[in-house]
Amino acid sequence: MTRKQKRLAVIGGGMSFIIAAVLLVMFAFSQSVAYFYMPADLVKNPVPPGTRIRLGGLVGPGSIVRGVGSTVQFGVTDASGDLVRVRYTGILPDLFREGQGVVTEGRFETGSDVFTADTVLAKHDEKYMPKEVADRLKAQGLWQEGQAAQ
Repeated sequence: MTRKQKRLAVIGGGMSFIIAAVLLVMFAFSQSVAYFYMPADLVKNPVPPGTRIRLGGLVGPGSIVRGVGSTVQFGVTDASGDLVRVRYTGILPDLFREGQGVVTEGRFETGSDVFTADTVLAKHDEKYMPKEVADRLKAQGLWQEGQAAQ
């Protein structure tokens, strides 16, 4: 092999390695993507069972039901009045309560209209609400900057 052929082989091998690494990273990101939905979005365009999504909105008034152990069921609603029932097993954030902004992450199980969450995020303090939820609620006229959800 001449020097030129060796150099081309090294460059070709390096490019192949970089392409393989980029493809692996893209595959990993595609597996962990969770799209954000609000209850009205799910009524218009239902997602297939087993698809991992983020569901955001306000905890519905009177919807929190404590189950056996650390299982909790509650409803997530928005301005449309649509309500999605959520089941979560685990410890809820301290600031979780009715009327507050919440983002849950999980999936709908096959044959069920109950959203099974594995993560629940509540507002952080009196002025914080997850950006996606705040933007949607502002667009619907239900929430304004600096206003605490009630």
